[in-house]
Amino acid sequence: MAEKVTIQDIARLAGVSKATVSRVINQKPDVDAMTRKRILRIMEEQDFVPNAAAAVLAGGRTHLLGVLIPSLTWPLMPQLMLGIGDFAEQTTYDLVLYTMGQRLDHRVVLDRIVNSKMTAGMLAIFPGNAKEHLIAYHEQGFPIVIIDDQSPVSSLPWVGTDHRAGARQVVKHLIEVGHRDIAYISGPKSFKVSQDRQLGYLDALQEAGIEPRPEFLLEGDFKPPTGLACGHKLLEMTPRPTAIFAGNDEMAYGVMEAAEDLGLRIPDDLALAGFDDIAPSAHMRPPLTTVRQPFYEMGQQAISLLLSLLEASRTRIPPPFQVIRPFPADLPFRAPEPIRIQLPSTLIVRASSTSIKNPSSELAG
Repeated sequence: MAEKVTIQDIARLAGVSKATVSRVINQKPDVDAMTRKRILRIMEEQDFVPNAAAAVLAGGRTHLLGVLIPSLTWPLMPQLMLGIGDFAEQTTYDLVLYTMGQRLDHRVVLDRIVNSKMTAGMLAIFPGNAKEHLIAYHEQGFPIVIIDDQSPVSSLPWVGTDHRAGARQVVKHLIEVGHRDIAYISGPKSFKVSQDRQLGYLDALQEAGIEPRPEFLLEGDFKPPTGLACGHKLLEMTPRPTAIFAGNDEMAYGVMEAAEDLGLRIPDDLALAGFDDIAPSAHMRPPLTTVRQPFYEMGQQAISLLLSLLEASRTRIPPPFQVIRPFPADLPFRAPEPIRIQLPSTLIVRASSTSIKNPSSELAG
């Protein structure tokens, strides 16, 4: 096996110092054009690939972006990562993926990532308990953007969707097709997304003059087994709901199983809707009415925002997404509002909430 070409080898072949080669690698302007051209030619001839760590330690600029995710098995992750990856391919940056298991010490892992200086910034997807550590890094000047729906608003730049409006729209649809006894299965109440979707459910009922029934409000954990358990509980009531809005698609799948166990037909005996529009939902029997989150677009917006913050930190100008207005001298100073990009959701009407005789449709939300 041939020995790996080093920066010292390139310097020797080009007749220059190792520092000069480093300046070319890191795109420094203080290198003669002819010398730069010679070094680049020799690097190409020798198939030399600069070591990212060496470039950073030499004072160069890293072109790696960290992407922090909870798990690759989450059904929404493929579209998010596709959006992030497609956008990153159009830039000079590469992505480094970090997964955060529930048992890891977030502080230790994040310290290792940030202190290594191998990544120029970080995109964190549903950071959960790691969020407080990310806030501290952000306040120290490390560029971070989060895609999040599970915790309260913070100072972190944020990309997400309007869960309350999406839930209101899908429940309004159930009302419009004739239902008034509508139950809601929420995700964990500690998650802001669960609270927002419940508020949207209540908004739609209030607008229609329908009094919410406390027994029709159950809590799950966003997984199919709790959808199954809550579905049984709701459908065995007397009177039972004629429609169920599950807080996400996976719990709706559990409700489908509960209805089948009890001999109920969807949508003839029960209308059903979910939230997220993950890939299997269009292929369920019957296909599931749901609210589509724009995961691909969220990924693209998040990585675009992170790159804008990186550029702003280098040029020392405010990022384009943030508006800073001067305050009169007699008013106390207020910090700029956190950067928040909220994308609209889309109601996807399918056979699970309409008569089989009616065609499915898609309505913008």
